[in-house]
Amino acid sequence: MAYRWETTRAALAQRVVAIIRAESYDAAAASCDTLLSAGLTTVEISLTTPFALEAVTTMVREVGEDAVIGAGTVLDGASARMAVDAGARFLSAPNRDIGVISTGHRYGLPVFCGAATPDEVVRALESGADAVNLFPASVTSPAWVRDVRAALPQAPLVPTGGITAQEAPEWIAAGAVAVALGPELSCGDRDTVLKRTADLLARLSDLGG
Repeated sequence: MAYRWETTRAALAQRVVAIIRAESYDAAAASCDTLLSAGLTTVEISLTTPFALEAVTTMVREVGEDAVIGAGTVLDGASARMAVDAGARFLSAPNRDIGVISTGHRYGLPVFCGAATPDEVVRALESGADAVNLFPASVTSPAWVRDVRAALPQAPLVPTGGITAQEAPEWIAAGAVAVALGPELSCGDRDTVLKRTADLLARLSDLGG
């Protein structure tokens, strides 16, 4: 099993996390398969998806070490433990819950907590968050990230919610360690998603760093 910092590094290596929030297990599995086929290596399956934990288990078994599959919208310690048992390699949430952090860390999983203000960012870091989901990113801007990181350069920010694939590189250029995209990345037919994802990965790679 990898150390927590190793998993964090692997999860954020491409600087993009795909969030799958589907209407069924089959839809989640199909979406995950398409994204991975496009070359993406980090996917978060939201627990708002029916049978999400089963989807996590299936995808972890299928991809092995080739990708990092996590559980998203993990709101409490009980859900965190179920995600651990399902095989999730990281836990993500729009909020900060101490039970989620302690459970994830107890079993060696990194936890990405939510925050919406500089004060919440600091509290998330103090609580042990391995990265901080800036949520919802749709009400802020890349300039917000740049300003916050000027004051908090140690904060690993992951803008989440409402970011398009076209806008994503702007957030990385502003100092975000990664961006998390949901339907903005995964909606459409397979060919559309494959092209959109491959294009995004290429543009992020061109940024260097």
